[in-house]
Amino acid sequence: MHIVLAEPLGISESTLRDFAAPLIAAGHEFTHYPDKASDDVMLLERLKDADIALIANRPLPESVLKNCPKLQYVDVAFTGVDHVAMDYCREKGIPVSNCAGYSDQTVAELTIGFTIALLRKLPACDSATRSGGTSALLRGREIAGRTVGVIGLGLIGRRTAQLFEAFGAHVIACDPVPSSDYPMVSLDELLQKSDIVTLHAPNIPATRKMLGKKQFAQMQPHALFINCARGALVDSQALADALNRELIAGAAVDVFDLEPPLPADEPLLHAKNCILAPHVAYLSDESMLRRARIAFDNLAAYLNGTPQNICQ
Repeated sequence: MHIVLAEPLGISESTLRDFAAPLIAAGHEFTHYPDKASDDVMLLERLKDADIALIANRPLPESVLKNCPKLQYVDVAFTGVDHVAMDYCREKGIPVSNCAGYSDQTVAELTIGFTIALLRKLPACDSATRSGGTSALLRGREIAGRTVGVIGLGLIGRRTAQLFEAFGAHVIACDPVPSSDYPMVSLDELLQKSDIVTLHAPNIPATRKMLGKKQFAQMQPHALFINCARGALVDSQALADALNRELIAGAAVDVFDLEPPLPADEPLLHAKNCILAPHVAYLSDESMLRRARIAFDNLAAYLNGTPQNICQ
């Protein structure tokens, strides 16, 4: 089998060699590239002779897939697979695996960090200190005792809920799949009751733009909104309007409709009390190593005839 790692996995060259060594010893050809493909033409050039494609979050469109006649399997070193032409893969019988679970802790921790930064006004604290200011108007709030609404109670949402509980928060949740671990409520009730709303739903047709003008209007004026899920789930203009009109107290956003760098007209760049990050929630030393380990375990399982983590 010719296995092609089409983009870097965020691990050292020596670690990559260690992961690839059993595949090479078994007689498979392993090719890897140290940089992302700049466009679909370059991506196709890398994958055109591959039997197995290993990618991370670089989009893999149908225009590339249909010109890879030998391709048998796609191993995605990421949790979501919405950047892969899944309909085409299903049509052609190409199984696709993901690396669910690798970033649960990393994303959950950043969600907590965003929340603390908003509640304790850390950006304003930093600015005041650097400009000779004082603590005036910088009194903060605690997580403990507050109601946290978790939208999407998958692996990441569940871990986030656990961390919020450790801080003394009361957690409620909204998810199509019932759970006995937390009080399950409708989206409307969650928005109305929560002091902090954190989004962890997948990017599927039913969830796209699930949070817009109507939903933000239901939140309390002191409430905070955190999005470490997918930009496509939120109407960013509606969120920016809610912040600028002080319908909610603050937001922190790691994901957008487009991958950063953001265009100058991105509404959240001009929103009040909004902390922005360039899609880093999943990104830590520990998570990159976990991701690579799962991705290569997926490869081994597929080659052994027992594929795992298959996405439908």
